[in-house]
Amino acid sequence: MILTNLFKKQWILGCIAGAGMLTAGTGQASAVELDLFKTLSVDSVFGNECGDACGDTCGDTCTSTGCGSLFGGGDSGIDVGGWIQAGGQSDRETRFDLNFNDNNSRLVLNQSWLYAEKVADGSSGTDFGFRIDAMYGSDADDTQAFGNPAGSWDFDNGFDHGIYGFAIPQLYAEVASGDWSVKIGHFYTLVGYEVVTAPGNFFYSHAYTMFNNEPFTHTGALATYSASDNVDIYGGWTSGWDTGFDRLNGGSSFLGGASVGLGDNVTATAIITAGDLGWRGEGWSSSLVLDVVLTDDLNYVFQMDTVNTDAGGDHQLAINQYLFYTINDKLSAGLRGEWWKTNNFNSNTTGIAGLDSSQSVGICEVTAGLNIKPLLETDCNGNTSGDWLTIRPEVRHDWSTGGDFIDGEAQINYTTFGTDVIITF
Repeated sequence: MILTNLFKKQWILGCIAGAGMLTAGTGQASAVELDLFKTLSVDSVFGNECGDACGDTCGDTCTSTGCGSLFGGGDSGIDVGGWIQAGGQSDRETRFDLNFNDNNSRLVLNQSWLYAEKVADGSSGTDFGFRIDAMYGSDADDTQAFGNPAGSWDFDNGFDHGIYGFAIPQLYAEVASGDWSVKIGHFYTLVGYEVVTAPGNFFYSHAYTMFNNEPFTHTGALATYSASDNVDIYGGWTSGWDTGFDRLNGGSSFLGGASVGLGDNVTATAIITAGDLGWRGEGWSSSLVLDVVLTDDLNYVFQMDTVNTDAGGDHQLAINQYLFYTINDKLSAGLRGEWWKTNNFNSNTTGIAGLDSSQSVGICEVTAGLNIKPLLETDCNGNTSGDWLTIRPEVRHDWSTGGDFIDGEAQINYTTFGTDVIITF
């Protein structure tokens, strides 16, 4: 156990150091980096090992990584953590990008992420909380507040360096009392099923739906009312899509909906945005997600998204389906099938000059993948844990179902292979 934990700690520190060297474009660490890793010994960062000292010394903070967490334990209620995600995929053989993972045939640092949060708990009266997220990696340009005017917050403001960049996707305060809670600031959207944060998704690649039909972040105020154990109701104001403490073209919109448990095995979540969506124009969007537990090991998800705005006849419709099967504690398999249709396939959405905005194009993709968690640990109380390492290989095929993209030729019909590694801490 001690050797396993020590191996884990040395590995994570090595990955952090290697990520720094990779993104700096050098093969060796700087003097500052070396001094940092001399100062931050393994034990000083991760705490002592669980062993004979566990119990009276560790108390309630004894975990599978030792006494305390990565950044310490205690009763402050503040959780600090993050992850490192790196991966690569084969060449997609296409002249435009409609999704994440736009660096073909190369290994990239997708996300190096840190967060700090205190969840507001209103169960015993009024309580206050906060959260801040900061990241560096190739996903930064898709994570920044690109719905802002240029030069505002983290968008087009010197945060990008080649294919890599920085982003601050969340910074908000929260207050909770009883069944109510309110977030004020910059926060992730409620829309859709897939998310920006790598550990929250089964697959390495993303659906067209997530990338094209949904906002990633908002700035505003969002209230949540827990009407019962099975019903949550959301409602609030935002400054449009993908904004960070600013707005574009007077963006002002509603964000809200509900999540309802339909019995023990089905959850339905419906979310809408409506109004001036900022960079996306005036209009509305809707997202419906049905999450169905079929058996103890089999889970099915259905999603339908619609977007309709006045930005150049922007109308999009998508249907996604997911199936996940848990083979054992270390291995699960997933399948995603998607149909995405847009009436606005033009130079604005693809970055390629000469495309006719009247074209209606449908794109399909099927992705099959695995989640492999090869290193499971046991904590000091004999409980299984150690979900800190995930490997996600996948194979994906994309093809078009209508419309001429460029020069009368359909440009989407290819298969890609990809894999990534996520280390959480």
